[in-house]
Amino acid sequence: MLIVLPAFAQQSEPSQEPNANTPAYSTLADLLENEASRQRLIEELRSLASNQQGEPGTTAEASQASNAEQTPEKQDAQDTSLARRLADTTSSVAGEMSSQFKNLAGALGALIAPASGGFTSNIDMANISRVALNMALVIAATFVLFFILRGVARPLFNRVSHWTQHGGDRSTLLRTTAAVVLAAAVDVIVVALAYLGGNLIATFAVGESGALSTQASLFLNAFLIIELIKAAIRVLFASRHEGLRLLPIDAQEADHWNRWLAVLIGSVGYGMLVAVPLVNANLSLPLGHALGLAIMLLAFIYATAFVLKNRLKVRAALEKKAANASMGVSSLALRLIARLWHLLAIAYFLVVLVLSIVHPEDALPSVMLATLQTLIIVGVGLLLSGMLTQVIGKRITLSADWRRKLPKLEARLNAYIPTFLKVIRTLILIAVVMLVFNAWGLFDLAAWYATDAGYNTISKLIDIILILAVAAALWIILASLIEHRLNADTGRGEPTARAKTLLSLFRNALAITLITMTGMIVLAEIGINIGPLIAGAGVLGLAIGFGAQKLVQDIITGVFIQIENAMNTGDVVTVGGITGTAERLSIRSVGIRDLSGTYHIVPFSSVDTVSNYMREFGNHVGEYGIAYRESIDDAIVQLEQAFEELKASEEHGYKLLEPLSVAGVIALADSSVNIRVIIKTTPGDQWAVGRAYNRLVKKYFDAAGIEIPFPHTTLYFGQDKDGLAPPANLRIMQQDFPIDNSPAGQPRETAHSRLVEESSTQHEPATPPKKHTQPDRDNDENT
Repeated sequence: MLIVLPAFAQQSEPSQEPNANTPAYSTLADLLENEASRQRLIEELRSLASNQQGEPGTTAEASQASNAEQTPEKQDAQDTSLARRLADTTSSVAGEMSSQFKNLAGALGALIAPASGGFTSNIDMANISRVALNMALVIAATFVLFFILRGVARPLFNRVSHWTQHGGDRSTLLRTTAAVVLAAAVDVIVVALAYLGGNLIATFAVGESGALSTQASLFLNAFLIIELIKAAIRVLFASRHEGLRLLPIDAQEADHWNRWLAVLIGSVGYGMLVAVPLVNANLSLPLGHALGLAIMLLAFIYATAFVLKNRLKVRAALEKKAANASMGVSSLALRLIARLWHLLAIAYFLVVLVLSIVHPEDALPSVMLATLQTLIIVGVGLLLSGMLTQVIGKRITLSADWRRKLPKLEARLNAYIPTFLKVIRTLILIAVVMLVFNAWGLFDLAAWYATDAGYNTISKLIDIILILAVAAALWIILASLIEHRLNADTGRGEPTARAKTLLSLFRNALAITLITMTGMIVLAEIGINIGPLIAGAGVLGLAIGFGAQKLVQDIITGVFIQIENAMNTGDVVTVGGITGTAERLSIRSVGIRDLSGTYHIVPFSSVDTVSNYMREFGNHVGEYGIAYRESIDDAIVQLEQAFEELKASEEHGYKLLEPLSVAGVIALADSSVNIRVIIKTTPGDQWAVGRAYNRLVKKYFDAAGIEIPFPHTTLYFGQDKDGLAPPANLRIMQQDFPIDNSPAGQPRETAHSRLVEESSTQHEPATPPKKHTQPDRDNDENT
């Protein structure tokens, strides 16, 4: 039993033999199956437990010691403040550098070991020479093949670049996109073919035939990674081909940045991925770590100096770009990057340096992979953003026929489509940032998307964009159809006033309905429960209905007025005691402009009667008075002749719908006989026709000598008992002025002389004149 228990206790440890644990399991199963042996096993276990308690250093003491030892670690784990983490990182970096320097000193001492009477080197120079020669052959063959393939592909690059630059302005965007993608694909193919050729040369032409050495594999893998990164950089900074450069900079600047990045990436990449592993394998691991540290320090110094040297130049270029940005957010972001870009770049290089010190084995491959992913992500993001920016900057232009039929469609398309594309461009920017964070391990995009929160966020965002796009498309289509019906240039003629009013109201109602429904659906997609909102809106509507009964009455009356076609915009109406032209008609009120130019807003709740003067036809009702001594039949003849002349006129003839209707004598007034006529006209023209007819009636009455009576005043001085009236004693104050009604050949008489004669006339019957005495002063004043 004492033999079986240790065997069972060690069954969790891996064994080199295939079935090492099988006897222990079998023996233990046999023991447990037998009741006697099972009881003996239990007794033995209890005996071992009692012996363990009697030994010095009990389990409790060991547990307390373990807790005491773990207390500082637990305290450190609980202390997760930023200062603590910075302190730990700094301490780790310093300790790692110190240990690397110590290991370097030990490695250098071990390379030169003391021998008999002096020092001798432990370096195998023959092996190093052989490895170096093979590596040199593989490197030379790979680069020669690479440059040959680049030379073969250069004419293709030139032709594609020329096609991009000289293909016209209408398809510049598509050509640039296709050219950049094609050039990048060709560049990747060239790198892949060079990598494949290098593998074949290293396998069959250098060293042992049919075997790929580790050293050659290190170089070829580094070549593939580094040249792919350079290919991604050439998409942004193509120095030799103007049409294949994604960034809008000149050739000199592109060559400047391309050379710097190529030198930096090549030196760090080949140094860390080739030189350091070779030193680790052939010399010593500490020496390889020291070489890697030296490479990263030199690269950090070189990169920092270059960034500081070009700080102001890049800042000026970014600020110029920000000044031309179409979006305020983009302008602000560019200005912020312009001020901080050098700090961000130095921080990036510092992080790479620290990682290479703390984790020298896997730091550089992970950093280079993250950098390659960042370049690809940023390049694709810049390409898509540039495409959208060019599309946004171009104005959509419709044909003349479309602009004539749908005059507002072009303006709507130029308002909605650029806004939608700006939203897409913002989402692309957010996606680029998230993907870059994922490449550097700051944010696990796949894990976040696998969660319910990530999946719901992406799906809801897509749903909201689709909802808004569908709502905008519906509004553009329906509003354009309404405007098509309202447009007189569509070939259907001028729409009726009723159609204009109803379609305008329908367009407003459609806009309100779309906004409300879209807002509700978007809120529901976000996760907001719209049930309480709808219920609250119902309660609020009920409260408004009780508190604003006039408003409700306005709306209900306005609806029925529109349904019954009581009036339309442009009609001359009398509403609420106000007569004028209806200029604006809504669901709640009507705006009326009267004859004096005053604009009135009449709510429908105050409308009891609508008098519309613009329905089917209008009537001019004229009443003309003649003197009692005139012939009524002659007057009617003159009225008809005046109507005939009116009908023959070009200005008003087409407005007359029927012949003149003479109603006859309608009144024997105090001083005139009144005759009524009715003229039926087109709607709204009755007033102009009436004014023209009045002018003609006056003209014809004057020509026929028909008197149009006017009020007269008779002065009566009274009579005495004998029936005699005293003469009127008048005093004339005005000056003489000529009167032109004297017959020809006779002298003119003046108003003064005529009045004097009239004043001396006696108003009495034909009897001998009676002598009067001259009135005294008092009589004169009384007169």
